[in-house]
Amino acid sequence: MSNAILKKQFEAHLRKKNLSENTVTSYLWTVDYYFANYKDAGTGNLLAYKGYLMEHFKPKTVNLRLQAINSYLEFLGKEKSSLKFVKVQQKTFLENVISNADYTFLKNSLKNDDNMEWYFVVWYLAATGARVSELVQIKVEHVQAGYFDLYAKGGKLRRLYIPKKLKTETLHWLEETNKSSGYLFLNRFGKRITTRGISQQLKNYAEKYGLDKKVVYPHSFRHRFAKNFLEKYSDIAFLADLMGHESIETTRIYLRRTASEQQALVDKIVTW
Repeated sequence: MSNAILKKQFEAHLRKKNLSENTVTSYLWTVDYYFANYKDAGTGNLLAYKGYLMEHFKPKTVNLRLQAINSYLEFLGKEKSSLKFVKVQQKTFLENVISNADYTFLKNSLKNDDNMEWYFVVWYLAATGARVSELVQIKVEHVQAGYFDLYAKGGKLRRLYIPKKLKTETLHWLEETNKSSGYLFLNRFGKRITTRGISQQLKNYAEKYGLDKKVVYPHSFRHRFAKNFLEKYSDIAFLADLMGHESIETTRIYLRRTASEQQALVDKIVTW
């Protein structure tokens, strides 16, 4: 059977698993790359590919590629040839997370400049824990309801709650702008804003307001949400549900301090 036919069958196999579009695209790209560089899925070639990945990429990326190849091997009925994942050394601190002070400063600066749309973008990211891909899907109707239901892998439901204070202020803003339906955040052409558009614009605002660009990116505010939540309410299982983590182990990272918090504590404690 030709590689082209196998690829089509593999794609159909992936779609039956209800994987995200990004995951399907990534898996297909990986398999294409593999067969463009290796003749077959023999043990020697598989190990050579793993070696190439380990030499050129970080462990997390290596494992994502191996996951794609293993999925293909499983599709072929060759599970015994599956490659072992490499160990990812977890950091003992959170890196590049926006501080509460910088988050508040950015939000207030946007409001003072009457830049209400971006004021709310930043507030929603930090007050709902939404991934940027989820944020762009929020509609006026979700704000009115006070929540947004998302379906994750395997049809699992996750509810993204919009806190009362944020909901009230958003509804007031929507009333002022005569907006009663449709996507909450639009670009200058009146279309739904893109995830890339949000990332780029946040960098622009970091520069404008003199903030460190390394900590002003969409996922940084999701980290801030988790850190702030645990400081006020130390229920890690509840937080895992809110964030849509499949394993509570993923959420445990938020029990750790950021690198800057560790530095401040060391500076305070170690005076000998």
